[in-house]
Amino acid sequence: MKKLLMYSVILITLISCGNKTKNTEISVNPLESDRVEVLYFHSKKRCATCMAIEKNTQEVLDSIFANEIKNGAIVFKTIDISTPEGEKIADKYEVTWSSLFVNQWQEGREICNNMTEFGFNNARKDPEGFKKGLTEKIRQSLK
Repeated sequence: MKKLLMYSVILITLISCGNKTKNTEISVNPLESDRVEVLYFHSKKRCATCMAIEKNTQEVLDSIFANEIKNGAIVFKTIDISTPEGEKIADKYEVTWSSLFVNQWQEGREICNNMTEFGFNNARKDPEGFKKGLTEKIRQSLK
């Protein structure tokens, strides 16, 4: 009975906080510089896992990619989807709740990598695994 209750809570959390996993490519202005954008979307209400995703992402960027942040090779944006500006950006990525994307920009084209499911599966219960996986995805995207 306890397992059923635990699985129900996990399922409800994933449904209420997660989004579809979807990698897409979006064409944009070719004058945009090549870079990696790490986008963390959130609303006013956030669960402990949502906050762990943001915290652990920030730690990875500050500790491993500080030079890339400084020189613009990586851009980190925290987007509040409950604001009009955030809502517009969320619409572009089909985001409805807390989400994490690592997007690669090359020659004006954006390759979107939705890491929301990975984040929800790891950020809180395996923060070191989350940091390792996020680091690998960012390094891949920088190539």
